[in-house]
Amino acid sequence: MGASTASAHLQRLQTQRLVKVFAQGKHRYYSLEGDEVAPALEAVSVLADGAREAFVQNTPNRLRAARTCDDHIAGTLGVALDDRIRAMGSLSGGAGADHGYELTRGGTRAFENLRIDVQTTRLLRRRFAFACVDWSERRPHIGGAVGAALLDIAIERKWVIQELDSRALAVAGVGRREMANASGLHD
Repeated sequence: MGASTASAHLQRLQTQRLVKVFAQGKHRYYSLEGDEVAPALEAVSVLADGAREAFVQNTPNRLRAARTCDDHIAGTLGVALDDRIRAMGSLSGGAGADHGYELTRGGTRAFENLRIDVQTTRLLRRRFAFACVDWSERRPHIGGAVGAALLDIAIERKWVIQELDSRALAVAGVGRREMANASGLHD
């Protein structure tokens, strides 16, 4: 199927509220609109004999596990941090048209406990925080000035070690424990 045909089909599905789209730059990421859509699609795929081969990830393990995306943490580690920080109520947003995140009051305190100057970070000439879709995980990690500040802290405290010849990050032994704690963003 050609790209324009696929785009037309996806647009129809979006119009019928079966899928939702998450746009980032020139890329569009589609997902099911709700839990009730999956059983309906599965039923239709049985009629269409829609058995497909499972997606096989071909990203090298070290890049998939942890890497930089511009100047913030990406890969499985970045997505896990995003999930955990949002689950703890430190970040809100990420779903609007600009996918921007905002720190909650508790999140501001938690980031300041990590010695991240939130006020100065807000004044930087760049986006404060946003949901950046990870190309290997197909889920968001934290981008923007907040994401960069988290990477700086992780490197400074030797939670991660940046490889010299690639974007891969090696998670140090102490980093595993501390990042699990830091997901709650406390010192």
